[in-house]
Amino acid sequence: VQLQASGGGLVQAGGSLRLSCAASGRDFSSYAMGWFRQAPGKEREFVAGINWSGSSTYYKEFVKGRFTISRDNAKNTVYLQMNTLKPEDTAVYYCEAGSMYPRGTYSYWGQGTQVTVSS
Repeated sequence: VQLQASGGGLVQAGGSLRLSCAASGRDFSSYAMGWFRQAPGKEREFVAGINWSGSSTYYKEFVKGRFTISRDNAKNTVYLQMNTLKPEDTAVYYCEAGSMYPRGTYSYWGQGTQVTVSS
């Protein structure tokens, strides 16, 4: 599975962005998926995850109520809708295939997309 993240950009605080992660390969629908982010000088951190069917999701506390993860298996794509963005959300966002939780086996990674939130 190869992953291609897109949708990042520059947005003002309070704004919204939707990230996409397009997957190639026939086994996409069998993988749980997740989004991570890494801010400058910080470790990569888990943001949100979704199970193979989309029926179960998991969010870190700092994005609950603001971010929504979803997937469309017919399009081999997972999304991260980010609302009410804050400057502290600024980071490179990565998608992964393998686990929907902060700990797990992450089999594949996308290349990352930059999100910058200005105050």
